[in-house]
Amino acid sequence: MENTVTQKDFSGFAEAGKDEGTYTLHIMVDGMRCAACAWRIESELNAEQDVKARVNLSTNRLVINWRGAKERCNELIAKASNLGFILTPFDPEIEKSVEQTEEKFLLKCIVISGFASGTIMMFSLALWFSTKEEMGEATRDLMHWVSALFALPAIAYAGQPYFASAWNALKNMRTNMDVPISLAVILASAMSLFGTIRHGEFVYFDSSTMLLFFLLIGRYLDKKARGKAKAAAQDLLAMMQGIATIREGEKLRNLPIRDILPDMQLVVAVGEKIAADGIVSKGSSEVDTSLITGETIPVPANVGSKLFAGMINMSAPIELKVSAASEQSLLADIVRLMENAEQGQAKYVRLADKVAGYYTPVVHILAAGAFIGWLLMGMAWQPALMIATTVLIITCPCALGLAVPVVQVVASSRLFKNGMLLKSGDALERLTTIDTIIFDKTGTLTLGRPKLTGSNHSLQNLQLAASLASHSKHPLSQALSSAWNGDLLKLEVTEEAGKGLSTAYQSKNVRLGKRDWCGDVNAPKDDFMELWLNIDEQKTRFTFNDEIRSDAVQIIAELKKKFRLILLSGDRIQVVSTVAKELGIDEYFAALTPIDKTDKIATIRQQGAKVLMVGDGLNDAPALASALVSMSPSSAIDITQNAADIVFQGEKLAPISEAIDIANQSVVLVKQNFVLSFLYNIIAVPMAIMGLVTPLFAAIAMSSSSIIVIVNALRLNRKKA
Repeated sequence: MENTVTQKDFSGFAEAGKDEGTYTLHIMVDGMRCAACAWRIESELNAEQDVKARVNLSTNRLVINWRGAKERCNELIAKASNLGFILTPFDPEIEKSVEQTEEKFLLKCIVISGFASGTIMMFSLALWFSTKEEMGEATRDLMHWVSALFALPAIAYAGQPYFASAWNALKNMRTNMDVPISLAVILASAMSLFGTIRHGEFVYFDSSTMLLFFLLIGRYLDKKARGKAKAAAQDLLAMMQGIATIREGEKLRNLPIRDILPDMQLVVAVGEKIAADGIVSKGSSEVDTSLITGETIPVPANVGSKLFAGMINMSAPIELKVSAASEQSLLADIVRLMENAEQGQAKYVRLADKVAGYYTPVVHILAAGAFIGWLLMGMAWQPALMIATTVLIITCPCALGLAVPVVQVVASSRLFKNGMLLKSGDALERLTTIDTIIFDKTGTLTLGRPKLTGSNHSLQNLQLAASLASHSKHPLSQALSSAWNGDLLKLEVTEEAGKGLSTAYQSKNVRLGKRDWCGDVNAPKDDFMELWLNIDEQKTRFTFNDEIRSDAVQIIAELKKKFRLILLSGDRIQVVSTVAKELGIDEYFAALTPIDKTDKIATIRQQGAKVLMVGDGLNDAPALASALVSMSPSSAIDITQNAADIVFQGEKLAPISEAIDIANQSVVLVKQNFVLSFLYNIIAVPMAIMGLVTPLFAAIAMSSSSIIVIVNALRLNRKKA
């Protein structure tokens, strides 16, 4: 297969990194068949200076990070493609098309090999249950030749997925798992043809075709299972495909979403997904933000509101000025973060990579040793060769190579469905070791927004105050307005900058605002936030506090049974102690600066604690970085800037408990997968060397080992957090 990849300029697909002079490139890799393939690509690229490459075997994707010229990626792509792999820019539409084509071809190969196997089996039954003398040599030779007539064309066609991959590897001076499989099928077929020509008894056309049949079924099921594992990110990317409507002057035109550029005017109809990040420039509506925030209640979108790709316009047509193209949108950032997490270098990944590097020489040495050993013990070369063929087939590193990445992909997908974004591949592994959880207060245990408290005001005053407050964007005004569920009064409201709101109502002067403008300056002060309502000098105080997350009491009580809990806050001691006592947190520290928090965490870790820090990623970045593992609640706009290992959306604290449970389940599944893959090789390989396994059984066992590992990983989707 001619390789033309290096003729393409990949620099246009590279993304600038956080540090100056660094770039990242996401690539699809065709031709990977096992962990040894991934290991080979990584070894070749990581040998280059200032280059870090990671291959995700379960999604067939390569991420390259490098320092230097942007065009350097073409040189790196050339090195990988020279190993015999086909590399293309990461494009979900191309990937989907390629996968569909491969699946259809695999199904054709399965049908052809299955038909040939069934047909040959009819002749083989007669050969199995009749002796040479009973059947006659001429009749037996005829059946062998008829079997060859069906088998050889079927093997030539159905074996293409293996033969092409093996040839591509060998011509580039490398090997993969398809090399021993292809060698086994070719040896069995050649030996059968040789036996047919020489009127011999060792003819295995039925085994060769049946071998391919089961191998192809295994590969097809493996492909389907991998597709299910990586579906979450692809589903997100699918939202970024299609056609959008752009306004150019007074004209509207349709444009592929991938061609949207910043500063274009995007027209979004009712019920349509927003195609790119942007700011509302015309119209007013409500949008469904559930994809981004995890919240199902629509939120208002007015002129000046910032919206993100993937949100759905619910109420009325709006127009946006595009601020980021689809590939730079928040949705694309989320997908890339998921991809990065799936590429994480946990210790189990490193172990699997190391084992995969020894696979090729070991499997061929074992096969050659089995062949020579049986010959020395007096066995005929034909059955000795069949034993060697069986060893080539049954010795497979795929299950080991898939043991970790499939679990990582499934875990990342499940976290995302539960409103969490995994940003670090080994975060789950670290999360299983924690014994202490440290919380920030504002924006973490609380929602970071005020809520009306107390009931020392009449309904009439609350309605009047809420009606005034509805004309302001101030957080306290919005909290007051949302506290009233009835109809609002129609008022002509004037806003006094930095003071409050005023109106005339029923011939009375009404003001709502600060204490020193319209309140009682002599009233006792406390830790509550406040607004004052003044109706012709009749003054009413409305107090507010930071709203605690709705499930915080329950989740803290659950976590307290398993972990040491500590609250660190920069707020006043009175406020912090109130929140701590309400939630049942015994250890708390107040009035801390970001540096104080970091020092406190360092001290706790020096005492031997393994700390999970949960805090706002923007304000608490040093504290998050100093913990063993970190989580952060975050608004959608903050996701790409967050310093945490895991970001969770929504207004509940439950994702913390869920993430810990998913982490524990993931590590258990990874260990189970390692045990399953090691047990398979420990049991299967000696049996093959001793001649206790047929090539047909070897094909079934080899395919089954990979499928079992994938199915075991997919159990994570069925477990309850």
